[in-house]
Amino acid sequence: MSAGEVRVLIVEDDPVAADAHALYVGRVPGFTAVGVAHSLAEATRHLERTRVDLLLLDLTLPDGHGLRFARGLRAAGHPADVIAVTSARDLAVVRESVSLGVVQYVLKPFAFPTLRERLLRYAEFRQAAGEAAGQDDVDRAMAALRAPRPAQLPKGLSAPTLDRVAALLRAATEGLTAAGAAEAAGISRITARRYLEHLVDTGRADRTPRYGQVGRPELHYRWLAAGSHTSNV
Repeated sequence: MSAGEVRVLIVEDDPVAADAHALYVGRVPGFTAVGVAHSLAEATRHLERTRVDLLLLDLTLPDGHGLRFARGLRAAGHPADVIAVTSARDLAVVRESVSLGVVQYVLKPFAFPTLRERLLRYAEFRQAAGEAAGQDDVDRAMAALRAPRPAQLPKGLSAPTLDRVAALLRAATEGLTAAGAAEAAGISRITARRYLEHLVDTGRADRTPRYGQVGRPELHYRWLAAGSHTSNV
């Protein structure tokens, strides 16, 4: 681990999501996951014995709310920054997060590209140093943190259709085939497969072959609930 790497503590009570988030962090250059805590008490113990620069903090934990924990860190003068990772969509919670200095707010479920973008933006903000020459320098530093660039879709894919296919897949508890997605979305089977494959490529879905009585196996797609998210969905 190099001296300049950002040391990240994952605080997440879902073991599958925690492992996924730690894996994602390790894939971003300049970041290292130094531990995983499944409760606030466990997070406190990590912070007491390990240097941590950034917490990837779930807000709903078995022994308390993440924002109260963040408030306690600030009151104690702990320098670690916080990225809130949560399924909570209450804008009052978002406002409270901002008031506590939470640097990013990432909605679950999400995939690797979403977290990578936030971490790279955070790294850009963290590297800002020296004295601002004027308002423009301050604005650029804040923009690095607050204005993530939208992810680009592959050529030929559109965000509205991706939204529709992803919503259908999320709602299908038993998963979907390309034919089933095509019929439900009102698009061709080939087009449906392109969108489904994109969801697989970005870590939001998986696919498995289903064997029938005759012929080639048919691919069956299933939404991955833990650790997955689309930037447009």
